[in-house]
Amino acid sequence: MEIIPIILIVMVCMALLLGYPVAFTLAGTSILFALLGASFDFFDPNLFKTIPMRIFGIMNNQTLLAVPLFVFMGVVLERSGIAAKMLKDMALVFKNTNSGLSISIIIVGALLAASTGIVGATVVTMGLMSLPAMLKQGYSKEFSSGLVAATGTLGQIIPPSIALVLLGDVMSNAYQRAQNNMGIFSQETVSVGDLFVGAIVPGILIVVGYLIYAIFINRNKQFAPLEGIEGEANILKTLLPPATLNICCLGLNHCWHRNPNRGCWCGCFWCINYYQSQREL
Repeated sequence: MEIIPIILIVMVCMALLLGYPVAFTLAGTSILFALLGASFDFFDPNLFKTIPMRIFGIMNNQTLLAVPLFVFMGVVLERSGIAAKMLKDMALVFKNTNSGLSISIIIVGALLAASTGIVGATVVTMGLMSLPAMLKQGYSKEFSSGLVAATGTLGQIIPPSIALVLLGDVMSNAYQRAQNNMGIFSQETVSVGDLFVGAIVPGILIVVGYLIYAIFINRNKQFAPLEGIEGEANILKTLLPPATLNICCLGLNHCWHRNPNRGCWCGCFWCINYYQSQREL
């Protein structure tokens, strides 16, 4: 029966590759395998009775409340057009630099990752805006698509991140359970704030690695000048909104007992105000 979990994972991956929604795939395959297990007597049907308790337990989890708030922040920033403004200003700064467009995409992707915390919004936004420009300027299709995809995944590691929120909840419960098994009853916890602080340096190192690779791989190549980019770049106006949002989320999260919810609420309030200031709400 040890092969059943492997088959379950394979079925989940196949369903996702076929295009089924993630929520229905995870729930449907799990219930299907549970029914099969109950029919072959290696799954206790009474465990189905614990599903409502599990659902209400997740609903009462204060840590996971930050997940929809992060999604809301990402959607608001995506609709506000901040990515297009940031990419245009950064392209103006590096327009006279070889591989300037790739450098701009990496920096903007890192700022978007730190501001939204979700991968989908970053990849779609950067792909629609930067991929045609990179191909037109002379970058290879492989490098262009790989750069956009790799930059979009920075939202998983650069805090605040939804993945870190989910990992924080799982690791906190596992760490407390391990201390119970060891007989330690004055327990310490691993909070989401601890993961946020611990992920700052690795996230910066990954961004620096991307920059070094992009500059090195294109050091002897000549690219066409970027068209349609004119005017003067306002770096302060470009970098201030995402920097303020990051300070708002991470700073308040650290001050308020490392609870991500309060920082997320303040971040959502900031995003709405920024939206209204841009008159695009």
